[in-house]
Amino acid sequence: MPEFPEVEALRRSLDDPVRASPIEKAGPAHVATLKTFDPPLSELEGKRLAGVERRGKRLLFPTDDGELVILLHQMTKGRVRYLQPGQDGPKAPAFRLRFQGGGQLVLTEAGAKKRAGIWLLTPEAAQAELEHLGPEADTLDEGSLGAILASEPRRLHSLLRDQRIVAGIGRAWSNEILHTAALSPYAPAQGLSPGQVHALWEAMQAELARGLELRERGANDKRTYRVHGKLGEPCHVCGTPIARVDFEEHTIYYCPQCQTGGRTLKDRRLSKLLC
Repeated sequence: MPEFPEVEALRRSLDDPVRASPIEKAGPAHVATLKTFDPPLSELEGKRLAGVERRGKRLLFPTDDGELVILLHQMTKGRVRYLQPGQDGPKAPAFRLRFQGGGQLVLTEAGAKKRAGIWLLTPEAAQAELEHLGPEADTLDEGSLGAILASEPRRLHSLLRDQRIVAGIGRAWSNEILHTAALSPYAPAQGLSPGQVHALWEAMQAELARGLELRERGANDKRTYRVHGKLGEPCHVCGTPIARVDFEEHTIYYCPQCQTGGRTLKDRRLSKLLC
């Protein structure tokens, strides 16, 4: 699933194109993708967008008259692109906005399961839809992070992925951040020393900034990730092969030497947890 670096890089790339021309045609949208019906998408036609905003992993496209907001969540397999006039695009995207002059904003989603979503909302309804999200990961200060950790009896990898606690981080960047901080994915949040809290905060800011810079330059996953998806490859710090723990909905990647004192973490479903 796209996380802060990917979504913020996308937001920056879309901001100027989508505000350049009025919307000529809104839709169609896949029946599973469009989550609202009132107001109808046709209400967007003739309006201009005021650019693109971001909240956590979601994109928001407010109209410049302040009346409506398109809320877009790509989920795991959704992808958003702006197509220049004359540029070939998908025949049946999950969602399409066509602008006067021929530009298009399209959402596609691979696979049979359609989990990406589009909401057309009033600003007040959009705010309510996002109320459950925690503070933004890229702007969270060290003191606030420490207070969150002290109040949450959770293991670090699970905590960082919870959008209600910190918004913008998911599976991949949790792996990158915890490796940089030299912390076990299973370390209890309430058990961190002040030095470890500082290391985690520094790693969060550094890794998200690194990821954003690389994504803006067009780097792919292989060039961007140093731990995530690197099973068996040497750790870039110590050379130890990267290990992983598989769960039904996510996979943890980590370095046994840098993060767990040489010990291998076991899947809690199969064996005793080692930290």
